[in-house]
Amino acid sequence: MSATTHSDMLSEIKEVNLSYLLLAQRLLREDKPTGMFRMGISEQLAEVIANLSLAQTVRLAASNQVLCRFRFDDHAILSALAEKGKSAQAHTAILMAGQPVAQFD
Repeated sequence: MSATTHSDMLSEIKEVNLSYLLLAQRLLREDKPTGMFRMGISEQLAEVIANLSLAQTVRLAASNQVLCRFRFDDHAILSALAEKGKSAQAHTAILMAGQPVAQFD
């Protein structure tokens, strides 16, 4: 991997992180229970994310690690998400409701 490509990738990771954190904060501040469900996070984690200052959010986003995680490691959930239509969305919501939430270790 060239230095430019590596640098570009790190820059894109930081952009994704900032976008994710800002969206997460907005979801949690507007409707905390729904935001927690959509992100699959615990109330404890939701409190931390929602209460980050702008400076803390920017500092956290500057990490070279992707902060959001891909929650769909189950074939049924991934397949349902790929389907079109309202029934597929409802089926996915039901499957996701059974997934464990992210916790602090």
